[in-house]
Amino acid sequence: MTPATDPATATSLPIGSDADLARLRRQVRRISAELGFGLVQQTKLVTAASELARNTLVHGGGGQARITPLADGPRRGLRLAFADTGPGIGDVEQALTDGYTSGGGLGMGLGGARRLMDEFSVDTVPGKGTVVTVAAWITGVPAPRPGTG
Repeated sequence: MTPATDPATATSLPIGSDADLARLRRQVRRISAELGFGLVQQTKLVTAASELARNTLVHGGGGQARITPLADGPRRGLRLAFADTGPGIGDVEQALTDGYTSGGGLGMGLGGARRLMDEFSVDTVPGKGTVVTVAAWITGVPAPRPGTG
């Protein structure tokens, strides 16, 4: 997996308010549509982005989102990364469990985002912050065969 050929295509957005969350959702919708994602995939991307950005704001005290178009041979995708310098996640496995919440929500944020995306990772250090990175690939485009790309 590599970023699209032009690194300038990556977009960084602040996450510090509800208005920033709305702006992020619009950007993810627009970029995913431009890349050729279908409506269902766009909705999954926007939903995951919304959940992860809300976690960044509420639990991490705000941070940054980075939206990066991806290219892997003929395949196209989108990577979303959410970074904060908040308290970190003490127990990632517990945080990924459906129904677990540390803030009075429904407890579907991290686990729900993981189910919606093709790739998911959490890098967290208690007391230092968290980076959650997800990626989705346009369906219907075959993965490159070994040795061809």
